Amino acid sequence: MKKLTFSLVITFSVILLSTNIFAQDATVVDPEHYKVEFENDKVRVLRIAYAPGDKSVMHSHPEGVAVFLTDGTIRFTLPDETTQDIKVEAGQVIWSPESTHQPENTGKELFEVIQIEMKNNDE
Repeated sequence: MKKLTFSLVITFSVILLSTNIFAQDATVVDPEHYKVEFENDKVRVLRIAYAPGDKSVMHSHPEGVAVFLTDGTIRFTLPDETTQDIKVEAGQVIWSPESTHQPENTGKELFEVIQIEMKNNDE
């Protein structure tokens, strides 16, 4: 019984630690690329900039809106290690669901975006 309990505790701890690894705040784990431009109790506005070839670490964002300031090609690596390549145009605006990813600028120019993150305001 002790072995089973110990195994369950270890398994559960690994799951919790993996969840915490992926649920990282971009501004904390990658301040080189993510700057807070504005924040209040409703939203947080980030300025995100990647030079060509720059790659971030795995991090998360709540749902929100992305406003692309430049054209760009970005590769997102997801927690399951699959990748998604996207091409965006300056001026494009998209709704962004809650996500965990590791972005990389695969383009040849500076990539910039404003990310407006919604805060959970359930009170």
